Amino acid sequence: MKSIILSVLVLLNCAPAALGQSGPWDEVEAALGRKGVEQGGVYKVAFPRMDLTVTRGKVRVLPGVALTSWMAFTGNKDRCMVMGDMALLDAEVQPVMAALFSSGIEISALHNHLTGTTPNILYLHFNGTGDPAKLAQGLRSALAATATPLGDAGFAPVEPAPDWNKVEKVLGTAGQKKGVLVQFSFPRKEPVLEGGMEIPTAMGMATAINMAMVGGKAEASGDFVLLAEEVNPVAKALLKHGIEVTAVHGHMLRESPRLFFMHFWGVGEPEKLARGLKAALDAAQSN
Repeated sequence: MKSIILSVLVLLNCAPAALGQSGPWDEVEAALGRKGVEQGGVYKVAFPRMDLTVTRGKVRVLPGVALTSWMAFTGNKDRCMVMGDMALLDAEVQPVMAALFSSGIEISALHNHLTGTTPNILYLHFNGTGDPAKLAQGLRSALAATATPLGDAGFAPVEPAPDWNKVEKVLGTAGQKKGVLVQFSFPRKEPVLEGGMEIPTAMGMATAINMAMVGGKAEASGDFVLLAEEVNPVAKALLKHGIEVTAVHGHMLRESPRLFFMHFWGVGEPEKLARGLKAALDAAQSN
């Protein structure tokens, strides 16, 4: 869910109580032209790349599984922090980067999340601090440098909603359902700090698993948020269950503890995929 072509981090000196509906999100919504969702003091807005037809082999990668730009805000109307990532075509990367820089927003990573896609997709991670409306305006200008659908759009269902009960039973938790898509989030136990401030879990600090049913099969993608000693046990667990590891890298510059984000891709029977992903979750938790 975890997974970004937008990852967003905000450094503040305000309490979570200041982050309710009385916060600056109306101005953020107006600037971005799209409603977000507030959770745990974080306001997250998603822009799925509904304009793209991306395939990996013979399988279409659905926007909600691995092709969504997102941004997460936390703070108050005077000072806010944003983190996120944008899913971009090769030709969109430099114009988006220039638009971010001109708005005072920094980048923290540029890389793939999947391998072997047609067309190639890159993910540009960013972060910024300041006035929330101005940050949102800067992000809107960056999105405008792409063909990303703007306005208040969502994840368009392409088939009837599937039954995810068996998958939820294997993973041990309920997922968030959107049409053919289900998303799971597994927070880390220890706090993650950036510049001495704790980063809220909802700003990309949780393992994200996204699954969707397409043509009778499930596709799964997302990323595991791992410590160094967890990387190889988790990769081995995924490969053992037929799930590909497609990237291992960082999303931030100065986090503590140091984190690695392991992206994955799997296609097959949903319950079988869930068992492989549960084995990988257990491999991380055992370290």
